[in-house]
Amino acid sequence: MKLRILLFLCVVTFSSYAQNNVLVFQSDFGLKDGAVSAMKGVAMGVSTDLKIFDLTHEIPAFNIWEAAYRLSQTAQYYPAGTVFVSVCDPGVGTARHSVVLQTKSGHFFVTPDNGTLTLIAEQLGIQEIREIDEVKNRRQNSNESYTFHGRDVYAFTGARLASKTITFEEVGPKLPNEVVKIDYQKPVFENGVIKGGIPILDIQYGNVWTNIDKKTFANLNLKAGDFVKIQILNGTKKVYDGKLKLVNTFGEVPVGTDVTYFNSLLNFSLAVNQGSFSAKHKIYSGSDWSILLSK
Repeated sequence: MKLRILLFLCVVTFSSYAQNNVLVFQSDFGLKDGAVSAMKGVAMGVSTDLKIFDLTHEIPAFNIWEAAYRLSQTAQYYPAGTVFVSVCDPGVGTARHSVVLQTKSGHFFVTPDNGTLTLIAEQLGIQEIREIDEVKNRRQNSNESYTFHGRDVYAFTGARLASKTITFEEVGPKLPNEVVKIDYQKPVFENGVIKGGIPILDIQYGNVWTNIDKKTFANLNLKAGDFVKIQILNGTKKVYDGKLKLVNTFGEVPVGTDVTYFNSLLNFSLAVNQGSFSAKHKIYSGSDWSILLSK
């Protein structure tokens, strides 16, 4: 009886990590040419049973940090077993590692290890990392191409993994459970002030998203309807200094009014009702931007 239970648990554990034919692409390629389509063509050449989705292909060129953020914003909503291929690779063809990360949640990430995995490793945990064996896991007759690993290595390997053509162990040799990380400002509360970063913009609307979560914000003992004192810095230069109302929905204030709210990831954010906070106040995102909150 004990043996049956043990076997059942092993099957359940394996199933939670098994690939599920879902393949999700992200890149900084844009959609103006055939690069994304070529990657999908390679994947379909591996298996026409794949279910292929796009996360985004509008990562700003060479912006590894934004690629890292968009993965962390999205991956958690896909089922265990999903394979993500993320290609933002300004060092394509160099000695940086090409890897597949299996997270503790059972997701797989095929990407150059160049900082893209910074947030996913923290958010979902590292189960195991393997380096892609490019002798076995590279598109046939592509050895003379040095600048399109997204097509020749990552899409091909991701498709083989997602379709169960190969096992995770067949990706390549195991690596230490460490990834290249990009430094960033984590939210902290000290002496009545919360300091955080501005990792990304809600680019379609110009909202400014911080990494200050609700738990950290609770240290200020403020609620919806209260005003928050805000300072925003670009390096050491103060770009914004003011007080804004905290709301639950944009409709609580007139059109054109500046407000603060918690976004869909439950992080503190700034917006203009039916306007762009970023454009209005010339505030952007990145490691050189920081924000201070207080009563």
